[in-house]
Amino acid sequence: MKWISETLSILRIQDIIDIAIVAVIIYWLLKLIRGTRAEQLSKGIIVVLVLTKVSEVLQIYMLNYLLKSMLTWGFLGLFVVFQPEIRRGLEFIGRNSSIKKGLIYSSKRDESTINEIVSAVASLSRQKIGALIVIERQTGLNEIIETGTPIYGELSSALLINIFIPNTPLHDGAVIVNGDQVVSAACFLPLTEQKGLSKELGTRHRAAIGMSEKSDAFAIIVSEETGSISIAEYGNINRHLDLATLEQLLRDIYFPNEMKNEVENA
Repeated sequence: MKWISETLSILRIQDIIDIAIVAVIIYWLLKLIRGTRAEQLSKGIIVVLVLTKVSEVLQIYMLNYLLKSMLTWGFLGLFVVFQPEIRRGLEFIGRNSSIKKGLIYSSKRDESTINEIVSAVASLSRQKIGALIVIERQTGLNEIIETGTPIYGELSSALLINIFIPNTPLHDGAVIVNGDQVVSAACFLPLTEQKGLSKELGTRHRAAIGMSEKSDAFAIIVSEETGSISIAEYGNINRHLDLATLEQLLRDIYFPNEMKNEVENA
């Protein structure tokens, strides 16, 4: 108890702030790698560190030398192996520290845009036509847009429905939407590497999750097997949504200040 009281007596405000910052960083790092291959690799690194210390204490010199060499050269390899996770982390920092300047915030924010998207999704769901609509937010999607066919047309339910009609040139792939504009169609999205996902989820769902892992994009998926509506956001997927829920989620995107005011007035 004495050493605890002595420690507390010399503890400064700066030390408390320092500990809190490190704790938050560790928390976000763990949250960032959860469910990815980096999680398993991190466990392996911890085991190697423990074995290195044990071999040092037990004076097992050859093993200790080999383990230290692994850590020295392995550190360089981490930048290659963890490249996707590092990129996600830097994008997360950029999204949360930069000025809100995404194109969507300079686009026309009217009810008709939301109504057109909901109307298109309702029709596609009713006809069981598969669809994948990605709404761009703060993270730029130029790399994804370039994989598809440029459209740059005013968003309408008719346009979205026609794009996804089976056997048409642009039906396979994702549509990228920015504000009230359909930017590109037939775009290729990165597939998620998450383990343990339901086997019911097809390529569209996995592509939507993958896109939401690498950016803050909002993805809407319509299943061609069941017509069910799902959304993917920040690496998570919510399935079997009704149109009212979808409309509210879109309102949260197109009218963020309205949502903020509702929270403050609650």
